[in-house]
Amino acid sequence: MINRDDLVVECEPAVADIEFLDDRLYDYNVEQTGYRDGKRLAIFVRDAQQAIRAGLDGWTWGGSGEIRSLWVDTTLRGQGVGAKLMQAAEREARARGCTQLMLGSFSFQSPGFYQALGYEVLAVLDDYPRGHQLYMLYKRLTSSAS
Repeated sequence: MINRDDLVVECEPAVADIEFLDDRLYDYNVEQTGYRDGKRLAIFVRDAQQAIRAGLDGWTWGGSGEIRSLWVDTTLRGQGVGAKLMQAAEREARARGCTQLMLGSFSFQSPGFYQALGYEVLAVLDDYPRGHQLYMLYKRLTSSAS
């Protein structure tokens, strides 16, 4: 029996500990669905010194995918880098057999950017964080590049 004293709140958990939880959840998901094709999806733009200037992180699994983060250095914004990262992610997701991608975007992160790329708003959660909104968006992937 686990009691209250066994619970430990950690504000800065070890990356390996979080990966352990992710791996156990993935194992359970595979057991329940039979889909064993889960893969990370990461795309980077690096400068000559190999420093990351822009990038995208997500995953694909069972015919679906999620973009967890997209970041572009301020000096590269407005030059189409974010759109190129998203298009590359969509191509790779299609190649992996995915028919849809989803993502979340806060109101201050420009959900309109994703809508311009063909993503549809599924839901909006108000005051997440306080004074802002969280947009959940998705895009049905077609067999041709879009």
